[in-house]
Amino acid sequence: MVTKSDLDEREVSQNGSPAKEFGDEAAATDDYAKRFSGPAGAYFLQVQADYLKELCAPWPDGTVLDVGGGHGQVAEALLPSGRQVTVASSLGLGETQAARFGSVGNMFFKTCDLGALPFDDRSFDVVVSIRMLAHVDDWPGYLAELARVARHAVIVDFAEKRSVNAISGSLFGLKKAIEKNTRSFHMHRRAEITETLAKCGFEDPTACPQFVLPMALHRGVGKGSWSRAAESGMGALGLKRFGSPVLLRMTRSA
Repeated sequence: MVTKSDLDEREVSQNGSPAKEFGDEAAATDDYAKRFSGPAGAYFLQVQADYLKELCAPWPDGTVLDVGGGHGQVAEALLPSGRQVTVASSLGLGETQAARFGSVGNMFFKTCDLGALPFDDRSFDVVVSIRMLAHVDDWPGYLAELARVARHAVIVDFAEKRSVNAISGSLFGLKKAIEKNTRSFHMHRRAEITETLAKCGFEDPTACPQFVLPMALHRGVGKGSWSRAAESGMGALGLKRFGSPVLLRMTRSA
C-alpha cells in the first residue's frame, strides 16, 4: 500500500542519482506536446480522455499510478474527478512539467526505474501506462511490473498490428514528413497483451480502439470537425474494431 510519506516526496529527481533510462523521456518534452496541439491534437486527447475516464469509472475514489506519464495526458484526464494520481517517470518530469502540475494537491511525482517500480505489491487501485508499450523492448516484463503494483486494474495502450499500422513501415517517410518529430514504434497483437496479463492474474479484457484512420492523416488535415466526422463514418461502416492505438483494461482475478 502506498503511504502518505511516499507520495509527499513529489520528486522530480532522485538525490543526484539518475534513474535508469526507460524510453519515456521523449514523451515528457515540449516538442512531444506539440504533436497534440491544434484541432486534431485536441480531438486525439479528448477521445483518449473519454475512454480513460470510462475505463476508470468502476473505481471513482481509487488511487492511480501513471507509469511513464511525463506527458501529463493521464493526469489531465483524471485529476478533475478528484482522483489521486502519482506519476512515475524514469528521468524526472523536468521543471516545465513539475511547475505545470505542482500546485495540484492530488498529484505526486516519483523518479524511478520503470522496470522495477519502488512500490509494494498492489499499492494502487489502478495502474495506467499510456504511450509506453510502443517503445519498450521488454514489454512482457514491463506488463508484469505494472500488474504487480495494481490492486484492481491495469490500463495500457498499444499499436494494434491488425490496424492500418500493418502498412506503417512503407508509409513512415510520409508520416515523418507530416509529423516532423515522429519515431519508430513496436506493434502488438491484442492476444499477446491479454495473454501476458492473464499470466499475471488479470482477466476480463475491455478494449477501446481509438482511430481507424492514420493519426498522421488527421494531423495533415488539421481539422477536429473533419476528424470527428471521418471517424464516425468509419464506425458506421463497422470498421471501429480496426482502430489504433487500443486502450485496454484488464482486472485482477478474484
